[in-house]
Amino acid sequence: MAEQQKQEEKLWDALKISAYVFSTGLLMFTALVNSVSWLMQDITLGDFWQTAWLNFYNYFEGDEWTIFLYGAALVPALAFWGFNGILMVADITGKPTFITRYRIQLGKNDPVDTKKLRQAIYTALGNQFFISLPMLVPMFHVMKWWGNTFSKELPTFQWFLVELSIFTIIEEILFYYTHRLVHHPVLYKHIHKKHHEWTAPIGVVSIYAHPIEHILSNTLPVMTGPMVMGSHIVSISAWFSLALITTSISHCGYHLPFLPSPEFHDFHHLKFNQCYGVLGVLDYLHGTDRVFRQTKAFERHKVLLGLTPLSESIPEAPKRDE
Repeated sequence: MAEQQKQEEKLWDALKISAYVFSTGLLMFTALVNSVSWLMQDITLGDFWQTAWLNFYNYFEGDEWTIFLYGAALVPALAFWGFNGILMVADITGKPTFITRYRIQLGKNDPVDTKKLRQAIYTALGNQFFISLPMLVPMFHVMKWWGNTFSKELPTFQWFLVELSIFTIIEEILFYYTHRLVHHPVLYKHIHKKHHEWTAPIGVVSIYAHPIEHILSNTLPVMTGPMVMGSHIVSISAWFSLALITTSISHCGYHLPFLPSPEFHDFHHLKFNQCYGVLGVLDYLHGTDRVFRQTKAFERHKVLLGLTPLSESIPEAPKRDE
């Protein structure tokens, strides 16, 4: 009876953690979108997003495959490389300091090894062109079967938030268990070890992975939600872009102000056998974050709302002289 009560309390704690993490991100995203929408509507005196979508749809004369490629491939790729391009400047040059002063693992990638960086870029591009892009073909046919993906009427923002919640839950479940799978000794040696060559990761390393891992852990967990929900291409485009930027933040190596904390996944790269998930809910339930919870990194695992680096306000304990 006591054990059952303990498990129920643990589940409730995990749900509270999940709700906190997700609601924080959702509130920030909602505020941003509502602000942009309000500004745009004030300028155009009309439904900005609906008009923009119809203009885009008509420009391509309703060619669904072309529209799908733009929305599911080109826009997310531009979001990924645009965001990581800024980070790579900081990684290579050490400037601007308003980025590099927020480095998590002090003294690492300062500057980054350019040979390793080139290899990571080539691998990331290869995964995008030769794995992610072909995987869009069967996804396109699934979305066509649903019949809603290329509707001329956009989904409401409220419905998109519902979808975003479901996408996030599905990604958390699929990523956690496929990630645990590739950490099995048999698979780790031949597949996942490549990704862990970077014990101090950078943004572009988020998709630096063996092709099998890129399919199982990077692509399928993100693609599955829209296929289950029969989502609109605009929702798919926004979700894919958000997912790529979020995983880039998790790998970037900088705990930047007002962005989600990357401490959780950075710790995974440092220690290998902790923090397998995205939100951390399943890690809490399975006990794969116990070591993390005893560290300074856990204390720093929050959204930085000021400008003082958390590595300064919550520094690591000084090492004892041996």
